[in-house]
Amino acid sequence: MASAVKTGFQFFAFCAQIIRRILVDHARNRHYAKRGGGAVQIPLDEALIGAPSGGVEVLALNEALTSLTMLDARKSRVVELRYFGGLSVQETAEVLGISPETAKRDWKMAKAWLLRALSGSERKAPV
Repeated sequence: MASAVKTGFQFFAFCAQIIRRILVDHARNRHYAKRGGGAVQIPLDEALIGAPSGGVEVLALNEALTSLTMLDARKSRVVELRYFGGLSVQETAEVLGISPETAKRDWKMAKAWLLRALSGSERKAPV
């Protein structure tokens, strides 16, 4: 029984990766078209796929998550599972094979790191 539940969560983890890729590809295509790329536009209602925000923000989040992966892959994975996959802390912990407390701690630290990265504070030079 526990094996079947873990397999189900792994399916949702895979779905979270796919959703992230779809959103990033869509945002890149929109950005490309705005720059005169001439790409054929296929309407995609972002509300239907649960997009958190506009294309530029998705691209910025993807870049930040890629940077976070280089620093701490597990925290990046926690964000992907929670944000894109919609998994709970408990489900995320089961997928990653960590305790729920570790998943909570990783989620909290990753959110703080991403907020800083997305606000541009890490790029600003000290005055």
